[in-house]
Amino acid sequence: MIKALLPLIFFFSTSVIAGGVYLEPDTFIAQAFDNNPPKAQVLWLNKPLKTEIETILQHRYNGFRVRYWRDDKRTAWILDEIGKDKPITTGLVINDGRIEKIRVLVFRESRGWEVRHDFFTRQFDQVELTQDDELSSSIDNISGATLSVRAITKQARVALLLHRAVMQQKK
Repeated sequence: MIKALLPLIFFFSTSVIAGGVYLEPDTFIAQAFDNNPPKAQVLWLNKPLKTEIETILQHRYNGFRVRYWRDDKRTAWILDEIGKDKPITTGLVINDGRIEKIRVLVFRESRGWEVRHDFFTRQFDQVELTQDDELSSSIDNISGATLSVRAITKQARVALLLHRAVMQQKK
């Protein structure tokens, strides 16, 4: 009897952990700045920057502004991107043009949740944008999580692009 129930227990336990809030966005921002976050700022998207974002995302971007937090050469971003059907919310910290930290904060899909684990997100450590706005290091896929991997990779590229725009704007 117990052996017959094990597959059901496994199925339901994995579907329960598949999605959810892993870390509140406010908590991520607080942790990123040692519990002393700077005041949130807004980056207004001009037409060329919005076009670059849409090129990376490969779809229309409806926003006109993006909220971020900045302390000298470090910025933090909370971004959403669709995995298969639903948005994945990710927190990213960029330090001097390189990814310092990336965390999946909220995952709403039924599959692909493996992208939240350190073994995946560590691949982004110290990655930067190339001149072609690609990532400077390749990111390994996770079988069964391809669309989630693509969404996180796009978010990383967008965060790096936005960071660059903020740094150029303040010169």
